[in-house]
Amino acid sequence: MIRPGPWRSGFAGPYRGRLTWVDDVWDLVIVGGGPAGSAAALRAKQLRPAARVLLLDRADFPRDKACGDGVAAHGRDELALLGVPDLIADYRPTRRLTVVSPGGARVCATVARPNHVVPRTVFDARLVDAARARGVEVRRHRVRALAAHGGHIVVDGAFTARAVVAADGANSTVRRLIGVPASPARHTAIAVRGYADVPDDDDVQFIAMQKEGWPAYAWSFPIGDGTANVGFGMLLPRLHATGLPGREVLHGRLAELLPHLPARDLRAHHLPLSPGRPRPGAGRVMLAGDAAGLVNPLTGEGIYYALVSGRLAGEAAVQAAGDPLPAYRNALRKALGRHLRTTDVLARAAQSPGFIDAAIDTADRRQEVFDLLVDVGLGAGTVPLRLGCAVLGRWILNGVRRG
Repeated sequence: MIRPGPWRSGFAGPYRGRLTWVDDVWDLVIVGGGPAGSAAALRAKQLRPAARVLLLDRADFPRDKACGDGVAAHGRDELALLGVPDLIADYRPTRRLTVVSPGGARVCATVARPNHVVPRTVFDARLVDAARARGVEVRRHRVRALAAHGGHIVVDGAFTARAVVAADGANSTVRRLIGVPASPARHTAIAVRGYADVPDDDDVQFIAMQKEGWPAYAWSFPIGDGTANVGFGMLLPRLHATGLPGREVLHGRLAELLPHLPARDLRAHHLPLSPGRPRPGAGRVMLAGDAAGLVNPLTGEGIYYALVSGRLAGEAAVQAAGDPLPAYRNALRKALGRHLRTTDVLARAAQSPGFIDAAIDTADRRQEVFDLLVDVGLGAGTVPLRLGCAVLGRWILNGVRRG
């Protein structure tokens, strides 16, 4: 095993341990086979079919992944760009969304474009299969070490790459190896996810927010087969502040908010929420998806960000092979920069549950505000001044009435 040395100036620095050079060079090695990693693999081969691309994951597919399973219309746009537009076409579209705010304001409306709910056991396996069909080499392997060698990265002394995409999730090993810190606790949420039985014709995605420990909410996302993905999430510091075991809090509040949907197969997972300006990587290593802290701080949505960032990392790896990180950073800023700054500001405002009450109240009165909230929460939307002022005005008015 090659142990990483003290990286400096984009991985320049001495080595500890013995370096075994591998002549078999990959154009791109991707660590993690979730949506971000598979998107990187698909895009690299789409743009350069002759590229040698290796996808590593510690698990065999299909495998479960704790997640809300929601694939928004924005995510389907990314699938189309990657050349797999029909990947989830056999899953029933979900056209209605109901949101209840912390103070009890409610909106129930039809989304401009339908969403889908696809278990990650299915979604991720299909993406990996699509990458394999395009010529990507897929192997089961747990990454433990990286070393820089000239213009290459050596992974575990076994794989030499011109570029590496780290898409190995919230607890990314690669991120730690290159010295990029994890998201601080104040930008980390924790959620528990399970499945529950629902009527076959249930086609309403439901979100119930909770004032206690805000920001916190439960969800029910029907899949279309008589089951729904259900869960509850809150900020990690809020959970710690309860002084109670995490399982007791998360499971208890899920049952409290969705008493009619007893959940099974409950699993907890961390969500590294975006602080607005994510670190894209170091040297020839690009971070994508959860590994880059790309999770919407308003909704916890991460699949869209994973597909976008993975696609852009794959592009940079083959189109800017000499120095991929600056190209990736610029592309990420162009695609998501304004949106991430918007969600950062809104997340700060949303620390007040009254702001969310006003937003939901306004969305119930104005379809354009509802559409905007969906676009910001599930895609790459930003807030036009006039609509922002409408929510602000409602917030002030609600405050005056309460006063």
